[in-house]
Amino acid sequence: MIYLDYSATTPVDSEVVRTFSKACEEYWANPNSLHKEGVKANSLINAATEQISSILGVKPSEIIYTSGASESNNMAIKGICLKYQNRGKHIITTDFEHSSIYGPIGYLQKLGFDVDFVNTLENGKVDIDHLKSLLRDDTILVSITAVNSEIGIIEPIEEIGLLLKDYPKTFFHVDMTQSIGKKKIDLTNVDLASFSAHKFFGVKGIGVLLKKENINIEPIIHGGKSTTIYRSGTPATPLIASISKALRLVTKDMNEHYEYVSNINKKVRDGLSSYEKVRINSPEDSLPYILNISVLGVKPEVLLHALEEEEVYISTQTACSSKSDESKAVYALTKDHDRSKSSVRISLSYKTTLDEIDKFLEIFERCYNKLTTLR
Repeated sequence: MIYLDYSATTPVDSEVVRTFSKACEEYWANPNSLHKEGVKANSLINAATEQISSILGVKPSEIIYTSGASESNNMAIKGICLKYQNRGKHIITTDFEHSSIYGPIGYLQKLGFDVDFVNTLENGKVDIDHLKSLLRDDTILVSITAVNSEIGIIEPIEEIGLLLKDYPKTFFHVDMTQSIGKKKIDLTNVDLASFSAHKFFGVKGIGVLLKKENINIEPIIHGGKSTTIYRSGTPATPLIASISKALRLVTKDMNEHYEYVSNINKKVRDGLSSYEKVRINSPEDSLPYILNISVLGVKPEVLLHALEEEEVYISTQTACSSKSDESKAVYALTKDHDRSKSSVRISLSYKTTLDEIDKFLEIFERCYNKLTTLR
């Protein structure tokens, strides 16, 4: 098997599994209970929270545990807009966001919120000048992904954060689901940030919303004591311990991993560029973990299943995208319907081997020749 769908989800690291299992076996008591076993479980959560805060450079009180990035994104967007709607109802976002951003924004539009989409440059990066022109006195939220999940475009988060410092009534939310554990982002001028453990070899069902200490949000889950007043529910001690372990492991050699993945990305990019009907959609300066391509005239699902027959696994669009026959993100970048209707995503990891890449390129050639000859 050659797995090249790491941006959809990752296998759980064996050390993370051991941490999760140990917490299940030894720290099973309710961490909100006052007895000895509850205190022990609560201490493990506090230790995990301290570790995450140290790695990311945030305060422990700024960490909210959720079920994953989709909940974190919903909590950030709905939580801010509903809490501060007396300040304004204007939201700014991009055409390169995940569906868990568009979903809550669409919900808020039904409640009377106004949404603008900032222009992007030819390389997909936010046009800072246009963003500045869109900002209004009633702009309450700017939500921009750190890395587009489908193409890998890296947005200028630090530059946007600096701009928004001059707009104290505007909150800045960043979906960092695809950047976490891959590329360091300065969160100094970011008000809220979302991510999920299963994108970096953690267990599914646990995510985080980082929220600056001086900001309040309206909860979307009410009732019951937890690790924070902003998200009710019995704290999931094993999951919390496991996300801390996963984050520590993935950030330990992050720079070396980035360089390695950059090299294998180049190998794949160079190999696929030689085909007449292949178009590389990911710009050169995209996150190397993601490579989006189009094979003109070949439906994405046809190519996916042809590769699947050879035990190679990639994806069409993103795993959480709507089942449209066209990639909104690819069209926003290329303005080409043919490319957007035939795009697939190859996503890499530092665990991807050179041997796997060589075999993938061989298999791709066979599938390409077969599928393009049929036309």
